[in-house]
Amino acid sequence: MRLEQTMRWYGPGNDVVTLRDISQAGATGIVTALHHIPVGEIWPLEEIRERVKIIENQGLRLSVIESVNIHESIKTGLPTRDEYIEKYCKTIENLSAAGVNTICYNFMPVLDWTRTDLAYDMGNGALALRFYFRALVAFDLFMLKRENAEKDYTPEQIEQAEQYFKGLTESEKKQLQGTIMAGIPGTDEVVSNEAFKDYLDIYKDIDRAKLKENLKYFLQAIIPTAEKAGVRMAIHPDDPPFPIMGLPRIVSKKEDLEDILGFVDSQSNGLCFCTGSLGARPDNDLPGMINALGSRINFLHLRNVKLEGDGSFHEDNHLEGSTDMYAVMKAVVEEQVKREKSGRDDSAIPMRPDHGHQMLDDLSKKAHPGYTAIGRLKGLAELRGLEVAIRRNL
Repeated sequence: MRLEQTMRWYGPGNDVVTLRDISQAGATGIVTALHHIPVGEIWPLEEIRERVKIIENQGLRLSVIESVNIHESIKTGLPTRDEYIEKYCKTIENLSAAGVNTICYNFMPVLDWTRTDLAYDMGNGALALRFYFRALVAFDLFMLKRENAEKDYTPEQIEQAEQYFKGLTESEKKQLQGTIMAGIPGTDEVVSNEAFKDYLDIYKDIDRAKLKENLKYFLQAIIPTAEKAGVRMAIHPDDPPFPIMGLPRIVSKKEDLEDILGFVDSQSNGLCFCTGSLGARPDNDLPGMINALGSRINFLHLRNVKLEGDGSFHEDNHLEGSTDMYAVMKAVVEEQVKREKSGRDDSAIPMRPDHGHQMLDDLSKKAHPGYTAIGRLKGLAELRGLEVAIRRNL
């Protein structure tokens, strides 16, 4: 059985890429979310069913919800977290009642992804997403001016960031701030530096151990509901997979994933295996991680990043970059074969070609960065061919 080919769709009126476009690309499943619902609030069953209907009317299936974002009170362990966990459980039940059985989420503090450039020129006119560590340090030290930020960097890193910052125009500084702030979930607004520092201050007394304990509390509270509802949860790795601006990271490497899966031993407590996020750490052995943890992978993000050194990276073509995508896909297919032989009913793991270059006709369109039609179609075609070739040679 093949992987279920999916693409992300931001919903009616919010995406220049249509369901018809996605269908023509060869995908059969849709990954979406009700982005207009405030973080922490219950997703109404009627609205979920309406989204399912819109998708099914185009001959597609709502395969995965990405994401049901987690309220900051849960991540920080505030007394109000139980109230928001109860709402989260109700959303799980409503999604199940509408026929949706896979939910992707993340547990990243404040920002659920971070880039410093949303239109990095690949040299041939195609545009990609990029994380430039020097730019992040410059923002942190000289624009945000986070208290004691200099303690997180070496003298060499600080000097390089200062030189980079001195070369920026006022327009480029504003663009850098907007790009970094784009990762705040639940809002499209660029918040002020002071407001952003208020977000960061919430985590000033929360380290890796405390954040991991709060995730454990959350999972032990929701997984029984997910099990009963027949829903598979899939935690997305940190993006990037290392601490930034003083914020801890707890979903970045194999040991982290093993801890999380051990919090609740259930297939409903699973992984979104993102080769881009995990691949941004050169010490992560992605095929080895799939071999070890593959039975708990509930969703796949297949993308490739090119490591530039010092933590910097950019999105490369899906079969190029620093990750051996052949070895990754081979490990995934071998996991599927294991599931088929053991009689599991989830061997058609949903997969999406995460991110893609803005290219060709899409260069003139205003789309969500990384989510233009043609770049993802190219990635899906390459991954589809790779999967077929590997299967034919088993």
